[in-house]
Amino acid sequence: MDLRTVNVTRYITPLREGGSLPALAEADDEFKYVLKFRGAGQGTKALIAELIGGEIARTLGFRVPEIVFINLDEAFGRTEGDEEIQDLLQASRGLNLGLHFLSGSFTFDPVVHQADPLTASRIVWLDALLMNVDRTVRNTNMLFWNRELWLIDHGASLYFHHNWAGMEQAIRSPFSQINGHVFIWRADRVAEVDAEMKALLPPEKIREIVRTIPDDWLHWRDTAETPEALREGYARFLNERILHSDIFVKEALHAREAPL
Repeated sequence: MDLRTVNVTRYITPLREGGSLPALAEADDEFKYVLKFRGAGQGTKALIAELIGGEIARTLGFRVPEIVFINLDEAFGRTEGDEEIQDLLQASRGLNLGLHFLSGSFTFDPVVHQADPLTASRIVWLDALLMNVDRTVRNTNMLFWNRELWLIDHGASLYFHHNWAGMEQAIRSPFSQINGHVFIWRADRVAEVDAEMKALLPPEKIREIVRTIPDDWLHWRDTAETPEALREGYARFLNERILHSDIFVKEALHAREAPL
């Protein structure tokens, strides 16, 4: 699986919805991208989560904006007037991540919009697998574009990697935070979709996705593991969670039965 690499040619504007200050930028392919910075608070781990989460979602048949690697030249941002943004740009020199900008899209609003129970169940399954804490009523991280539902922003997934030593415990986590998912009350078919979703994610597909993580993103201060060993860790985490998906499926069912 090959992702395209582009170069930033123009910083357009910060997108201040999130704490990591993503930006709208233009690249040398003349497309616009939502640019996620390696120099932001969670560093390259957030980019890895975005990459893995987005490509797993795509594999499962969800609509996800194209993900690309984005090079940021070391001279970029020197003329930026905002000191906070200038510091972020300077700290993000090198390889970053971008998602194709869906011009004219609008945010999924659970008060106004709904998903059918099958779609809701499949999205809940995905987010339980990824341990994604960031698809709630307050922050749905979904867009409508061309009258279709698109999934965005998976950077808060796989949060076990902020404590790599705790991976073993995270593998078998039921992920109790699923009770805050925007679709938990619509997702009445999670057990039904389980086999289908697992079949779409065989170990070789997981390894194919994990292999796309650049070495440059896998040099962490909190571990001496090699990039290859870290990739193997991600693959093992995901494959083991898929194998034991009954754990998080039962938790999702339990969350639906809990009193309001």
